Parts: sequence; structure tokens; C-alpha cells
Amino acid sequence: MTEPQAAMEKRDLVQPIVAGTLAAAVGYASTFTLVLAALSAAGATPQQAGSGLFAVCLAMAVLNIVVAARVRVPISFAWSTPGAAFLLTLAAPPEGGFAAVAGAFLVTALLIVLTGLIKPLARAVAAIPQALANAMLAGILLTLCLAPIKAVSEVPTLALPILVAWMLGFAFARRYAVPIAVLVTIVVLATTTHLPPGALDGAWPSLVPVMPTFSLDAIIRISLPLYVVTMASQNLPGIAVMKANDFPIQPAPIFVITGMASGIIGFFGGIPANLAAITAAICAGPEAHPDRNKRWPAPIAAGVAYGILAPAASLAAAFVAAAPPILIQAVAGLALLSSLASSLAAALANEEQRLPAILTFVATASGITIMGIGAPFWGLVGGIVLLLMLRWAPRP
Repeated sequence: MTEPQAAMEKRDLVQPIVAGTLAAAVGYASTFTLVLAALSAAGATPQQAGSGLFAVCLAMAVLNIVVAARVRVPISFAWSTPGAAFLLTLAAPPEGGFAAVAGAFLVTALLIVLTGLIKPLARAVAAIPQALANAMLAGILLTLCLAPIKAVSEVPTLALPILVAWMLGFAFARRYAVPIAVLVTIVVLATTTHLPPGALDGAWPSLVPVMPTFSLDAIIRISLPLYVVTMASQNLPGIAVMKANDFPIQPAPIFVITGMASGIIGFFGGIPANLAAITAAICAGPEAHPDRNKRWPAPIAAGVAYGILAPAASLAAAFVAAAPPILIQAVAGLALLSSLASSLAAALANEEQRLPAILTFVATASGITIMGIGAPFWGLVGGIVLLLMLRWAPRP
């Protein structure tokens, strides 16, 4: 190989490596507080929450590295951010505590695997109108996105610097707005949060096994909505991002792989894994490399970055546990504002589906529970029923 060719190969690797590292850093920094807060809301102890984040980071590392290296396609994976947002809206942990939540994670993982194995099930999920899926996600996100404003009211001296940092970042460095806000949050927590004695004992990351239990309450309240949210708001958009960048992929093997990975990490409190959607555009798009055939190292770099970031899970969990809950929710809300905006825009884009989408949105945002089943399920059912009625009704 000549010297110019070697130099060219190095340059070909630099761009996808930078893109993949950026995707992982943005994905982690934007939502790791959301994952920790969600697991805590679901009844996890700080040690269990740290274990859950550690486990899902390891899963992201393995999935991104192994799959991209095997198929030479820039397929990238992430944790279920909408799923974490959904968990944070739980009014209370299910009967059986976090063990029942872990059992619910396993049921969700099984449903994801079955979606890859049973074609009618995959078609049924794909048949959910995107407007209603986006409306359901927007309803889940709304409560969280109100947290920054509530935090300014409750703890203004702590929340205002974070909000201002996010606004400045959004104005002048949009892609880095959330990481900047997270960095300011870390500074605020480090200077104002007093950890109780022994809080950092065992801060070195460790996987804490959770013996799952299975209850109808947890399956109905957590497994089914978590499955629908993960499939409709992560996996299907992830497939669309890959297709938009001229990478048509077979979804069935992806569902089986991510479902199996979700089942493994579920024993350690990890939330489900899925195809990346937002960060997938960084790894699969022109930012990774002008030549589409040279973009596949980007997810590998992202996997390495997740592996490097994983050891911070337990330390982050200790600080999050000691911080004011509203402050952590505020950071998560800032991270999800763009998702809320895009979800609402997509939900209301089709005029014929606008009212069913609004019904789904308000019903989901209401937080109601009927017969032990949470609002996201009823919002989706209500929207589908209204949409079908409008389609069957005679035209004026």
C-alpha cells in the first residue's frame, strides 16, 4: 500500500469515528439522567438504578460494535428513551416493587423478540398510524417537559443556570445544547449536593441482579405500553432513518437481537434496547462519511464510547439520588423538548388524522388509569377508535 493510500484510509476512518463518538456522547449525556430518574421512579434503589444504566450501556457497546462489524452497515442502537420517559410518568411502582418492574422488562423483551419472529405481529405494530404513535409519545413527554418550568419555580437558584445554559447552547451550538446543560447540572450538583456518608461506597460500577417477579398489574401497566412506545417511537423511526439514508435493513433480525439483549439486561434492571432513531442519523448520514460504504465504523466508535462511559453509571446514580428530584426531571425535560416538538408536528401534520391524534395526546397526557391500565394505552385505543369511526362515517 502506498503512503498516499494509507493516509487516505486514515482520513476515511477519522470522520466516521468522530461521528460515532459524537452520537454516543450526545445520546448518553442527553438522557442518562432520564434513565436514572425513570428507574428510581419505578422503585429502584440507587444501586439498582446504577446497575440498570451500567447494563444498558454495556448492551449498547456490544450491539453497536458486533452488529456493525458483522454486516458492514451503520446500524446503531440506543436505549429506549421514550420507554424511560414513560416509566417516569408512573404514579407509583407496581405491586411487587422493582422486582415486578424487572419482570415487566422481560415480558417487553419477549414481545420484541416475538415481533421479529411472527410476521403478523410485526405488521400489526407497523399498522399503528404514525400520527397516533407520535401523539401518544407527545402525551408521555408533556409532563416531563413541564419540569424545567416547575424547577425554576421550586429551586430557582439551581434550575435557572441550567435553563440559561440550555438556551444559550440551543441558540449558538444547537447540537450541543443538552450536553452543555448536563455539564452545568453536574457543576451545580457537585457544588451544592451533599452526599450522605457511605453514598459512594461501592461506586465502582457493578451489575446488581434483580430476581424478577411477574404480576398482571406490572404487565398491563408497564410491559404493554413500554412495548408499544419502544416499537412505535424508536424501532420504526429507526428503520425509517436507515431507509432515508439508503440503507434498507431487514427489521426482523434486529427485533430478535434487541429483544434478546433487552431480556439479558432486564435481569440487572436495564431498560429495553432498540434501534437508535435520532443519533442513527449521525452514524448513517453524510456526517459520518460522504461515501455511504465507509460509514459503518461510526456505530463501532459509538459502541466503544458507550463502553468507556459505562463505568460512570454508579457515580451518576449516587448524585442523582441525592439531588432534588425536580432538578433531575428538569434536565430530562430539556433533553426531550425537541422530541416533544417533532412528535407534535408529526402528529398534527395530517389533517384527516388531526382530531384522533389530539384525542390520543390529551388522553395520554391526562395520566388516567382505568381498570389498572395506564393512560398511554387508552390514548392509543381512543385515537384508533375515533380514526376508524371517521373513516367509516359518510362524508358530508
